[in-house]
Amino acid sequence: MNKNIWMLLTFLSGAFLPIQAGLNAKLGKAGGSPIHASMISFVIGTVILVGYILFTRQTVSWVGLRATPAYAWAGGLIGAYYVTIILLAYPQLGPALTFSLVIAGQLIFSIVLEHFQILVADRNPINWWKIFGVLLIVVGGVIIRRN
Repeated sequence: MNKNIWMLLTFLSGAFLPIQAGLNAKLGKAGGSPIHASMISFVIGTVILVGYILFTRQTVSWVGLRATPAYAWAGGLIGAYYVTIILLAYPQLGPALTFSLVIAGQLIFSIVLEHFQILVADRNPINWWKIFGVLLIVVGGVIIRRN
């Protein structure tokens, strides 16, 4: 696929996050349990992914999975943490502040991972422009929250 298509799909995935958070928060409130709502979200996602895998007849390397270091399996733990915290924070902070903090956290950790070449292919050192960009996001979140 062309890079522009990937950029559009990535933008849309980000646009869907506040919608997902709002829907999960509504589900948690209706059911009286944010943790159950988070689990339901994962179950539905799992069913959809299994259906997609079966429909497209994709395969997996079980040998490769067994050889993977234990820390690589933490993605599911982090995903559960993320969905649950967003579900709990969204009604308290609102979508703009919630996701400006999410974006700031993503950017800060992304530039640290790239700087130290952790979980990425290429090293990309931190510079003042990157720090300035993160500060703009943080300031933007503060401005959005105050108005």
